[in-house]
Amino acid sequence: MALAVAFLGLVAFSFVLAKITLTPSPASEDLVTSNLQPGRSLRQYAEDYTFLAACKQAGGNLLLGVPFGILLPIMVPRRLRMVRMALLTVLVMAVIELVQGALVAGRAFDIDDVILNTSGALLGYIVLGRRVSHRYHTLLDEPPAADTAKAPPAADTAKAPPAAKDGAKRTNRAWAARKARVGTAPVPESRPASGKRARSATKAVSGSKAAGRARPEAAAGRSAGGPGCRGGPGD
Repeated sequence: MALAVAFLGLVAFSFVLAKITLTPSPASEDLVTSNLQPGRSLRQYAEDYTFLAACKQAGGNLLLGVPFGILLPIMVPRRLRMVRMALLTVLVMAVIELVQGALVAGRAFDIDDVILNTSGALLGYIVLGRRVSHRYHTLLDEPPAADTAKAPPAADTAKAPPAAKDGAKRTNRAWAARKARVGTAPVPESRPASGKRARSATKAVSGSKAAGRARPEAAAGRSAGGPGCRGGPGD
């Protein structure tokens, strides 16, 4: 929208500029002459014109260049925009002056008018055009708000939710406890045997206990009536 407004403003200004500069002036046909020497017309304004007439003539040419300094920077590229604006102003005003001198009665080519118009464009650029164009190009380079809203947020581990942080802490504690258990190397407990193995083990234990009880009894029998024992007085 800003670009469209600047373009329409430039078209309207061009129409006004053409009306002012390309209007014939038969009364001045015998007075005006072409000027290719910079500063000649300015000296004439200071010497032959009254103060108000000189200000009107020089000030009018300055004001004609001000819109170029405000509107052109918006339409030209950002890089070297002041230089581009000044060159375009010189080109346009030089073409207008050439048309005046060649086709319009009572008008003549004047290099001082081109200088004044370009100075007005630079003045307009310094006062207002630079800030307006900088703001326009800055907004043009920014991404739309919709695209910014749709863009996925960047992953940030420092800003993880509390649940994730608690899970990470529990995992770290579990790993630490596991490392501690592995470091102490506890002896694994024996598991109880199941099924037939358990019954076999029980029988073996019972048999060993019975054998242990039988050994003292056999020893006692051998000591009481063994072959090496002698009989008593009744034998």
